[in-house]
Amino acid sequence: MIVWAIAFLIVAIAAAIVGFGGAAIGVVAAAGKFLFVVFMLMFVLSFILGMGRRIRMQRTSLPRATSVNW
Repeated sequence: MIVWAIAFLIVAIAAAIVGFGGAAIGVVAAAGKFLFVVFMLMFVLSFILGMGRRIRMQRTSLPRATSVNW
């Protein structure tokens, strides 16, 4: 999940360069700004969900006391 978060961050940065930079005009700039917001939201959600998943996995992988059946 963290890999997806990093991918979304990279796409968001690329969209920000297009949208907020001086090279884009009109519709391209608006599309870049929109994509920046969309991919930043996806990055944040993926990061939060990935961290929650990691915490849940750590909780379930704790060693448990086992009983010995003779």
